[in-house]
Amino acid sequence: MKHSYLVALTGSGGTVPSELGVVRRLVERGHRVTVLAEESLAAEVTATGARPRSRAGAGFARDTVAEIDSERPDLVLASYFAFGAMVAAQARDLPFMVLIPGIYPLPVEGGPPPGTGFGRAGGPVGRWRDRLVGSMVQRRWDSELLPQLNALRADFGLERLAHYQDQVQLAHRQLVLSSEAFDFVAQRPDGVRYVGPILDDPIWACDAEWTLPEGSDPLVLVSLSSTEQRQAECLQRIADALGRLPVRGVITTGPAVEVTAITAPPNVSVLPAAPHHELMRHASVVITHGGHGTLAKAFAADLPVVLLPHGRDHADNAARVRAHHAGITLSRTATPQQIAAAVRKVLRTPVHYRAAAELGRVLRRDAMSDLLMRELEPSADHPDPIFDRILPVREFES
Repeated sequence: MKHSYLVALTGSGGTVPSELGVVRRLVERGHRVTVLAEESLAAEVTATGARPRSRAGAGFARDTVAEIDSERPDLVLASYFAFGAMVAAQARDLPFMVLIPGIYPLPVEGGPPPGTGFGRAGGPVGRWRDRLVGSMVQRRWDSELLPQLNALRADFGLERLAHYQDQVQLAHRQLVLSSEAFDFVAQRPDGVRYVGPILDDPIWACDAEWTLPEGSDPLVLVSLSSTEQRQAECLQRIADALGRLPVRGVITTGPAVEVTAITAPPNVSVLPAAPHHELMRHASVVITHGGHGTLAKAFAADLPVVLLPHGRDHADNAARVRAHHAGITLSRTATPQQIAAAVRKVLRTPVHYRAAAELGRVLRRDAMSDLLMRELEPSADHPDPIFDRILPVREFES
């Protein structure tokens, strides 16, 4: 039986390839999919075979309601920050799921506070640290997000929430597009499902022209963010670092940085884009800002990383890389000497390669599994998950 899905996407950066990978898989299975997203994503949405719809309203709420009333989808899939789409689905009594392209980003019992870059607590002092900092993080996010969220919910006749994350917890499922083995062990809500990473390259990179650098020296792939995070200066320091080493460097700048902004030494190529899954077949190390998409692809190719976190979830990803010993983490302000030393050390340390390969085995297995589709569509051994709705975890008066 085929279904109709409405997918509400936020942003235009590294989460998009994973989310559009979900869309593509639904279309390939014969389902009808409408994608509500920024106008800039129209071509990428069309390439998946889905029906693009440009969003106009802030937070998706009005646009989502209009699409629900017009198309009557069976299920709404919302990006993690598409709170308006979640509110609209709930107001129309339509089940919704949340797509999370990375590690689980909400506070959980037994895990470090999100956004801190902390590793797992090692004893009573660590647990006290997590509780103290966790409460501070909770207050900050609630002060920034909760008033607007509750005002929007009130507009749709819905009850107030106690915490910003309660809106996500009301989802039928929270689909984490990663492998549980990469994340820290913790007590997560019942509706959380790890369904494996989406390893697709972005559409704009798939057809890019590129040439493998000549020579036999180790190839080092450099990929920072595809959105503006003031990374040009960091890319220059990485290029200078690779110029000190007997390696072949390939820097892909992505849409946010012009190739001409980087002055490269002779052993470093600077490209606007290239399909990473192809380049990684020849690479020995990946240097990255720590986005989950690049990390997942690197480990799936059995490659360790040198990681320079820039923001967002990067520090939290770095904590997990350190815990797995799958690479080396530096400050984003690291000098060329420090970057060169880290690359040299990774190339000479078998434990990093063994750890990356162990993660890669799990990531590849989960990426090729049916975990995602088992949650999104019914089957004989997993009946109708769309309509077998879990009761909401929380919906409180604040």
